[in-house]
Amino acid sequence: MKKKAGKFVVILSMLGLLASCAQMAPFEARNADTRRVAENARTYSDHDTVARQYEVTAKALLAEVEKQKKLLEHYEDKSYLYGKRAQDIRSHTLALLRKYEKAAEETVKQAAFHQKISSELAGNDHAKRVN
Repeated sequence: MKKKAGKFVVILSMLGLLASCAQMAPFEARNADTRRVAENARTYSDHDTVARQYEVTAKALLAEVEKQKKLLEHYEDKSYLYGKRAQDIRSHTLALLRKYEKAAEETVKQAAFHQKISSELAGNDHAKRVN
C-alpha cells in the first residue's frame, strides 16, 4: 500500500512539474505579440499601449515567480517524498524560477522604456499644439 501511495505522489508531482514547464510558452507568445506591436509603435498612444501590455505580462511573470518559489520550498522541505528524483525536480524548478525572474526583469525594463518614449512623445505633441 505504501508503494502505491508513493508512486501516486511521484506521478502527481511529475504532472505538476510538467504543467509548470508548459506554462512558459504562453508568456513567450504574448511577448512575441507585444514585441511585434512595439516595432510598429509610432505615436505616444502606441507606446503607452505597449507599455501597459508589458506591465500586464510582467505581473503575470512575477506571479509565476512566486508560484515557483513556493514549489521550490515544498520540494526542499519534502524531498523525501520524491526519492531519487528529488534533486532533479528541485534543480528544474530552480532553473524555471531563474528563467521567470529574468523574463520578468526584462519585461519591466521594456515597459519602462516604452512608458518613457510615450511620455516624451506626449510632451512633444503637447508642445506642438501650444505653438
